[in-house]
Amino acid sequence: MAVKIGLIGTGTVGGGCIDIILKHAEDFKRHYGIDIELVRVCSLDKSEAEAHGVGHLFTSDFNEIINDPEIDLVIELIGGTGVAHTIVTNALKAGKYVVTANKAVMASCGKQLMAMADEKGLFLAFEASVGGGIPIIGPLKHSLVGNEISTVLGIVNGTTNYMLTRMDQDGLAYAEVLKEAQAKGFAEADPTADVDGFDAAAKIAILASIAFNSRVTIDDVKPEGIRNISPVDLEFARSMGYAIKLLAIANRTEDGIDIRVHPTMIPLTHPMASVNGVYNAIYVIGDSVGETMFFGQGAGRGPAASAVMGDIIEVARNIAAGVKPIVGCTCVDTLPIRPMSEIETKYYVRLSVKDQPGVLAATSKCFADHMVSVYSMMQVRDDDASDAQLVYLMHQTREANLMTALDDIAKLETVNRVATVIRLWD
Repeated sequence: MAVKIGLIGTGTVGGGCIDIILKHAEDFKRHYGIDIELVRVCSLDKSEAEAHGVGHLFTSDFNEIINDPEIDLVIELIGGTGVAHTIVTNALKAGKYVVTANKAVMASCGKQLMAMADEKGLFLAFEASVGGGIPIIGPLKHSLVGNEISTVLGIVNGTTNYMLTRMDQDGLAYAEVLKEAQAKGFAEADPTADVDGFDAAAKIAILASIAFNSRVTIDDVKPEGIRNISPVDLEFARSMGYAIKLLAIANRTEDGIDIRVHPTMIPLTHPMASVNGVYNAIYVIGDSVGETMFFGQGAGRGPAASAVMGDIIEVARNIAAGVKPIVGCTCVDTLPIRPMSEIETKYYVRLSVKDQPGVLAATSKCFADHMVSVYSMMQVRDDDASDAQLVYLMHQTREANLMTALDDIAKLETVNRVATVIRLWD
């Protein structure tokens, strides 16, 4: 049986999928017994389809794919939430199986789309929405299903991981590294989604939903990016035995789901600390399996296309065999989302202060007044002899207490600014 495919989006990832299908169609037939036939491609630019040798299959109207009764499987690879959401919704309504790489749609509307797919007995596959070429959705839904997952920890944005790696290894400033990342194509002209943590927030919302069987949306995740990280913070961290990574964190607790994205100091002995450059890693802790880590390239034409093709082949095999979905939406629980103010962790705080008597006593009093316990402190004089850096490590404390203390500290005449606040993962 031939499984007929319509592909929407012929850019980097879509083009990679086209190339794989054309190159390996006979291999898929021989190895898996399925005949994958690409019958239509859609984008705004016909030259992209022509560049991959499928100009004769081109249409600029995605409705021609959705409404084609011969097409079994629709692949959505345009990104965004507007048109992409329409495509996925209308394809399911039309009785089409769907594969998407769209993290934004799945993180914001996954519950409704999965419910629609379940109601119609259709597959909605989205492995490529998180981690690029790293297989993680499948393992969470299948291989690790015998576990109660307690923690999902991820370096899931290659742009910020590349930037932090360059800042750490070469002492480069944020602005300089961002410009370099943009020149190399790792960062967009508008880098907001990456550097402010929104991309990672969408991905951890998807992972938490699956891991904890409870719906989490991107609006539940508080993102904090890397704009305030300085080479001096990376130097201090390394001197204390830590690396700084932008981590997407989700924990199952007795009080609900603790979920967030922020720069984090992680011990150099932890396997996540050695994940550098554009690579991604996802660390999962289950009650039976213990600690596991999935590592690989998190973005780019090849890795993302690999994940999409895995979904295409899996769905096509089920279509050919007449198998209906066995594992659909598993978000049957309704665990509460813990407010960020209630989390308890250790902290690194760097203050820029005037180098004069009484500064240390005044800042320490603010911490003590709000029950924030200091583990250690060091003072480093700035190049400007009149200023200094106070670097604190805190014992585990409540987020709300620390932030209130820092509000008071920021008002002190002897304090120039609260330069950096970084949470620790031990």
